[in-house]
Amino acid sequence: MTDPIDRAGLAARFWEKKPLKKLNPKEWEALCDGCGKCCLNKLEDEDTGAVALTNVACRLLDDSTCRCAQYDIRHQFVPDCIVMTPDNIDEHAYWMPETCAYRLLWQGKSLPDWHPLLTGTAESVHAAGVSMRGRTVSEWETAFEEWEDHIIEEPT
Repeated sequence: MTDPIDRAGLAARFWEKKPLKKLNPKEWEALCDGCGKCCLNKLEDEDTGAVALTNVACRLLDDSTCRCAQYDIRHQFVPDCIVMTPDNIDEHAYWMPETCAYRLLWQGKSLPDWHPLLTGTAESVHAAGVSMRGRTVSEWETAFEEWEDHIIEEPT
């Protein structure tokens, strides 16, 4: 199999050669594994700062692909959607999923074996059981007061 990174026009294993803050936009976007967990609503304890993951998905998450249905224009629909960048990762990495490449690399860890950059296929995240494919409920159909009833353990 050809190296998936070369086919994408990226330098092989760029994430091992460059610090996160030095990645270009194409490299940065390529780190996303497509699990859909960053698009889940989270509850943060005001006292402890602990973040609880729910299976209540942003209205723009496509549950079958685990991708944002309106990624390029998402702020028109969800103005408070946080765009993770090399410049703000120190501020936001703590609430990213445990398996998130951005968080793992920020913590000095390696990408998991199932990551699409290593396997060459976007399906590997789903095959590994790490994604939220088919596991979410829409925020349109779930009242905020009910979100605590939807707290889940992160699939890892």
